[in-house]
Amino acid sequence: MASSQGYLDYVLDLLSGVEGLTTRKMMGEYLLYSEGTLFGGVYDDRLLIKETPASASALGATAVPYEGARPMRLVDSDDGDALSRLVGAVCVELRGGSARKARR
Repeated sequence: MASSQGYLDYVLDLLSGVEGLTTRKMMGEYLLYSEGTLFGGVYDDRLLIKETPASASALGATAVPYEGARPMRLVDSDDGDALSRLVGAVCVELRGGSARKARR
């Protein structure tokens, strides 16, 4: 099942505080990037964020975006400010930096 444009619009509004937020449509789903770093996606109208120490400590549930993929963290919050900070921390970890830099 492809994700809806309405749900994508909701996610983009929710993550409006993420620096350099861009999307890429792929096979009916949407990949999410912050300043060129792939941090998650919208899959079957679910917001999923890549597994890192920051996402693991902030988000409890995991979900598989598609068959054969690695599990990702399922976002079940509508706190845009907290999610934007989390995405910043996740991206720093994905780039190999310190999570402390993301909090500045």
